[in-house]
Amino acid sequence: MKRFRTCVIGVGFIGAAHIEALRRLGNVDVVAICDQPNAAAKAEAFCVPKGYDDFREMLDTEKPDVVHICTPNSSHYEMAMYAMERGISVVCEKPLTTTLEQARELADYAREHKIVNAVNFNCRWYPQVMQTRSMIQRGEVGKIYSIHGTYLQDWLYLDTDYTWRLEPEVSGESRAFGDIGSHWIDMIESVTGLRTVEVFADFATFHKTRKKPLKPVATYSGMALRPEDYEEVPINTEDYCAVLFHFDNGAIGSCVINQVFAGRKNQIVFNVSGSKCTLRWDSEESNELWVGRRDTYNQVVPKDPSILDPMASAIDGYPGGHVEGFPDTFKQSFKAVYAAIGKGDTGRGLFATFEDGLREMLLCDAVVRSAREGRWIKVGE
Repeated sequence: MKRFRTCVIGVGFIGAAHIEALRRLGNVDVVAICDQPNAAAKAEAFCVPKGYDDFREMLDTEKPDVVHICTPNSSHYEMAMYAMERGISVVCEKPLTTTLEQARELADYAREHKIVNAVNFNCRWYPQVMQTRSMIQRGEVGKIYSIHGTYLQDWLYLDTDYTWRLEPEVSGESRAFGDIGSHWIDMIESVTGLRTVEVFADFATFHKTRKKPLKPVATYSGMALRPEDYEEVPINTEDYCAVLFHFDNGAIGSCVINQVFAGRKNQIVFNVSGSKCTLRWDSEESNELWVGRRDTYNQVVPKDPSILDPMASAIDGYPGGHVEGFPDTFKQSFKAVYAAIGKGDTGRGLFATFEDGLREMLLCDAVVRSAREGRWIKVGE
């Protein structure tokens, strides 16, 4: 089995998840990280040999096989392009970039130069989500009529909750949909094989101003602030969005995305309703898939590789009754990415690529324009 030398840029909450998942693969050595400030101290904390303040110096010195980009969105384009120009495969956090133009450039460059690339839409990689995909492909759901769901969080519930994701110059025009709604719609298009053709969106910002810390606060840290620790800043990105969808087979859909929903830490739900049955999955009960039927008993399908379809059992790492969750989706996604790198294959159709990242940017652009203009917007219009 080929061993890979990998670098990681950004070691916050998500960067740390990348490092942990990569080590679980067994054939990946994380040889260096890049972060600011205190890169050397962070490298030591993660038991990584070297820490760099500058990603260019790291990539030019280490010459890794792969780089993982886990930094704020506005930096993705420069880092990904710099790596690809040196023939380095790239795994990038979502959204791919902050503009459509940059996303197109990255996708075009990767395709033209045959560089393996991925966007970390990890929600595809829950076994029961993959089971949903398999059942739909086999025709067990029938013609899809409607798709509904939610993605709910409360990490920005208070006006003292603050993150760089609130700042459009860093995160892009959309926050709630761009950050987590992108996961929901990528998962839906991936498992159903359908494509969104037009959207109608409504945005709301409940905290018109927030208290921005005057010192660093780690994501999800819950650190309490005193008045002298923050400044009031206006907020121009959405806390909430509701989106209606029209799909290319005539199906309709809707989702509610909310980052100020008390009590829900990170819950994704989808319902896919077809002519033969309905499938429902809830990330808070991620090891079960509910099947609803009209004329007979409903059913709950447990995560168990001995009974799941081959597509799902292939990414089920443990026997039935052994719970898998969020960290395992990273492992399974990266396992597929590195297998593709080893074969020199793009891997398209399994993990999300830059083309899928561009697709998400097109969808997000349509959602933002619809919310702004108050009308249906065709994707790519």
